[in-house]
Amino acid sequence: MTMTHAARRTSRTPHKRALLTTGTGIAAALGLSLAVPGHAAAQPGTAPATGAPSAAASTTVSPAGHSFTAALSGKATFTAGSVTVTCTTSTSSGQVPAAPDNQNPAGPVSSSITPATYGSCMTSMPGVSATVTTSGSWGVAMQNGDPASAGLTIPSGGFVLKTSGLASCTVTAAPTSAATVNGTWTNGAPSTLTFTNASVPVKVVGGFGCPTSATSSTFNALYKVSDTTDPASQITVTG
Repeated sequence: MTMTHAARRTSRTPHKRALLTTGTGIAAALGLSLAVPGHAAAQPGTAPATGAPSAAASTTVSPAGHSFTAALSGKATFTAGSVTVTCTTSTSSGQVPAAPDNQNPAGPVSSSITPATYGSCMTSMPGVSATVTTSGSWGVAMQNGDPASAGLTIPSGGFVLKTSGLASCTVTAAPTSAATVNGTWTNGAPSTLTFTNASVPVKVVGGFGCPTSATSSTFNALYKVSDTTDPASQITVTG
């Protein structure tokens, strides 16, 4: 007996339908949400409405020559719609430039930092785990303003996220050139650096369930920045 077209459509097993549904969810999670923060063209002192350079304020980062550590407060999330990848640990360290390089009369003060580490990462999809590897020369540019800001530069290929389980994918941030992500700086005890819905270019490779056509991702995190040379002092950004 010949099976009708309708019968063939309904012959797909519940198991196959479940696999397809899971794969679609994984693709949504990885394609838009697994990456470090950033916008490749963003730089401190750029007018957001037109992209044209605006007059940059003078900047002083203090104390000159002091070392600092930025530690994640809470969770770093990489989100697309209702799907989220979460890392609960992240740190980076660096040093404020020695005087007079800790001052710039018309722009940001820049310095090198260690590659930010990310640990204890998980996805909101069952059966999929994630790990992050970072490398290369990272940097930060502090800019006085209202609010003050910090542009975090990630080198090309300096952030790689890999998943395992139901989907084995590799997500590389800043795949072709360095990317800069802008955060908001707040002086305090300790001072904080906040990234809100930042975007970074990504490249995704892998097999089933991997969204290889995805090109961007978003990031949210808050870091507390502590002076490690003198714990009684605070790292501050002023004019």
